[in-house]
Amino acid sequence: MKRRAVLVALEGIDGAGKTTLIRPLAAALRRRGLRVILRREPTDPALGQLAQRTSVRDPWSGAVYFMLDRFLARPALEHDLGRADVVITDRSVYSTLAYQGSALPTAALRRLEELAPRATVVPDRVILLDLSPKDALRRLGRRGRIRGPLERRRTLTRVARRYRRLARQGRWRVVAAGRPTRELVASIVADLVETIPPLSAHRRGPRRQRT
Repeated sequence: MKRRAVLVALEGIDGAGKTTLIRPLAAALRRRGLRVILRREPTDPALGQLAQRTSVRDPWSGAVYFMLDRFLARPALEHDLGRADVVITDRSVYSTLAYQGSALPTAALRRLEELAPRATVVPDRVILLDLSPKDALRRLGRRGRIRGPLERRRTLTRVARRYRRLARQGRWRVVAAGRPTRELVASIVADLVETIPPLSAHRRGPRRQRT
């Protein structure tokens, strides 16, 4: 595959605001002349629900189900990467390493980490929306829906710790998810354009004045 796009992943615990942020972020990048494609995981809703339910009692099997979803979706992801400048995904393989991985013993976690690049394309850049589990649950409560099996304070606290550890290890961009969406978008776009050469080439110069 001749890959041209930059794969950017939005990560964070449930309620951090990934779904709210992804479209304004894409719009801001498109205004810079970039071709942007949006994706969301899990790709197969039924497989994703099975993975979530299974994860409560068997995190390893739940993780494998999520990896299977990514493996099946990989051809479509690679196709998107071949026809865009930026692909933004709401969750990535790191979601499984945080949620299911934080419930696994060290040996099993290492096996999961080895499986990840075989199942899917690893993101070039990860943006972690950092939010406390308490605030995340408050947001989820306002949505007026039944919480998922992994949307529990004890689980989110464990996962938030894992996310922060992954962020340190991978030198992710960590942003405070409580900030207004407009501020978050401006901050993330500035960082992406300044630090990723393919995106820097698309920066717009000052507009010429009409005479």
